[in-house]
Amino acid sequence: MAPNVLDGERVLAFDLETTGISTSSDRIVQIALVGATPDGTPIHFERIINPQRPIPYGASNVHGIFDQDVRGKGNFSTIADEVAELIEGSVIVGHNVRRFDLAMLDVEFLRLGKRTPRPKAVMDTYELVRRLNVPRPHKLGALCSRHGISLENAHTAAADAAASLLLFWRLSIDHAPSFRCSLEELERWAVHGNISSDATNLGRGLGDLELVDQLGKIRKDGEQMILAFGRHKGRDIREIYSEDPRYIHWLLSAKGIEDSAAREAIQGYLGIDG
Repeated sequence: MAPNVLDGERVLAFDLETTGISTSSDRIVQIALVGATPDGTPIHFERIINPQRPIPYGASNVHGIFDQDVRGKGNFSTIADEVAELIEGSVIVGHNVRRFDLAMLDVEFLRLGKRTPRPKAVMDTYELVRRLNVPRPHKLGALCSRHGISLENAHTAAADAAASLLLFWRLSIDHAPSFRCSLEELERWAVHGNISSDATNLGRGLGDLELVDQLGKIRKDGEQMILAFGRHKGRDIREIYSEDPRYIHWLLSAKGIEDSAAREAIQGYLGIDG
């Protein structure tokens, strides 16, 4: 792996199986966190969870978990503290993990009135393959097949989690120059690309501005908050809100800005309630 970007970190591959694809209304039925501590001690956490609602047949047909499998199992509250302890401060690896698995987990913690655990970094292989211009399709199974990774028991949480970790390792070898940076730099690049390339003789580029959220999606330029990605990139948040309020409402959801403290700061800047 080039050049030991994960050395000295607790690294956990993360995957969920759920009742459906809505991060706001569907529920978790299986969770897996697979990896190791900094000294190499293996971690394998895998649980089936009672979603406290019927599992649609279409979902069961994908992951193989049916209502009878979750009967008598504990709900998410019974494992929440253990999950939080594992994720807090870890490097999380997964495929489409930022927008789906972590967003789903965020809602589960919110339902319990608990603070969502914060990983040190998120290495999302879906973001990485897109940034690296790996040819489509970008589904985990297709990518594993292309890179010679065996994915038996696909759509079980542990198998998919482990496969995403192997995919990250393979990408770090095949595209070594892109991985010669810090974890923070690698994560920002995967999400935003080279955000420092937009500096001009008119002033500082976005890469020079103070971060508001952990990933630098929102940045401060004096008293202004500037959007650093997407179709309104480079514009003041207040200006966007006056023209495109629906976009700002999306931005203030967990799908837009994952950092809850940053969302509160933006709400304060706009003078709106959460």
